[in-house]
Amino acid sequence: MVSKRLEAAINKQINAELWSAYLYLSMSMHFNNEGLPGIANWFLNQFKEEQDHAHKFMNYMNAKGNRVELTPIDKVDTSWKSVLHAFEETLKHERVVTQLINDLVTIAKEEKDYASDNFLQWFVNEQVEEEETAQGIIDSLRLIGDNGFGVYSLDKELGTRTYTAADVSATGGE
Repeated sequence: MVSKRLEAAINKQINAELWSAYLYLSMSMHFNNEGLPGIANWFLNQFKEEQDHAHKFMNYMNAKGNRVELTPIDKVDTSWKSVLHAFEETLKHERVVTQLINDLVTIAKEEKDYASDNFLQWFVNEQVEEEETAQGIIDSLRLIGDNGFGVYSLDKELGTRTYTAADVSATGGE
């Protein structure tokens, strides 16, 4: 079992991952309504990925004999003034998630819970990828500026993203 302190923190993280999924689903629906199906697709893939992250945490808690406690998901925004704004919000949000993961690692290390520390390293690496991807899209959008053809091209590019389910087992990688 993980300690009660780590159990509470992981339960908080599970709910943060589910909130993230809900946020990205909202972004997907917004851009679908804006006629940008590729960008909507990118966010829909993010939605599925965040669900996998929550599921991975839940399976870990179950494997360790701990209790998973789901709480209500807070409201998310439902519209964004631009594609750039949405991706800036995405990066900002992913940086918050990175800090939450780092906090979990700190607790695991303080409690000398080496199994949990090892488990959490997958998420540490995942967050590096999440922030890098969002920053790359922001950089592209800043170069594009108000160029409609540029947004159209990016929309087509992001539309090619396919979802690859993560291994959500308590011990598996991606």
